[in-house]
Amino acid sequence: MTKTVLITGGSRGIGEAMVRLFAERGWTVVFTFVSNPEAAFKVAKEAKAHAVRCDSGSEEDILSLFESLDGEGTVLDALINNAGVSGPRRRAVEVTREILEEVTRVNFIGPVLFCREAVKRMSTASGGRGGAIVNLSSTATKKGGAGQWADYAALKGAIDVFTNGLAREVGTEGIRVNAVAPGYVLTDMAVEGGIAQRFEEALKSDIPMGRIGDVREIAEAAYWLCSDAAGYVTGTVLNVAGGR
Repeated sequence: MTKTVLITGGSRGIGEAMVRLFAERGWTVVFTFVSNPEAAFKVAKEAKAHAVRCDSGSEEDILSLFESLDGEGTVLDALINNAGVSGPRRRAVEVTREILEEVTRVNFIGPVLFCREAVKRMSTASGGRGGAIVNLSSTATKKGGAGQWADYAALKGAIDVFTNGLAREVGTEGIRVNAVAPGYVLTDMAVEGGIAQRFEEALKSDIPMGRIGDVREIAEAAYWLCSDAAGYVTGTVLNVAGGR
């Protein structure tokens, strides 16, 4: 039986790598995008996946997406909450309410709502067949994102706690809930935020393996957590960060 995964934010970076990897391995892939339909439909065409516009921080959009999936008879085997925003680099004293609300809406409220809707459908207690949920965290939680994204790092810490709590809630309902915490990864966000440029001169010493990660490596970790090979793994935050 072909399995189905829903990946939020799948038009570029880590999300795109996940879409392509799951599709290559025979999964039916549905992924969301918001602001770049051209990139999303290009990925969808090349990976033979299904792209759906959905603001991952909008409850209305999330409910509409799940209603559409229900109407099509699509049953999810896995959900990956990958969509996220960091906002501009900033110190904590520079954070505005507007930035904080946007980062919270997309990085925390959205994933919780996606999990809520997925659990309703996956739970064996509600007649579902179980499934796997993977949330995207960050190793920024270890050092607090000091000097650039402390509020973002704090929200990823909240994702870690929520992942653990939800895993405990639904562990007997056929649902495994885990998180992947990337370290420095060569994504568009890393380039735009200056991380890639500063890596060799300032950040490399922070990573025991001495190199920046690739998006495919993060995708592989998420794939493993969604697979039957990780059947006894739940409530875990898997660091994929070269030892950071």
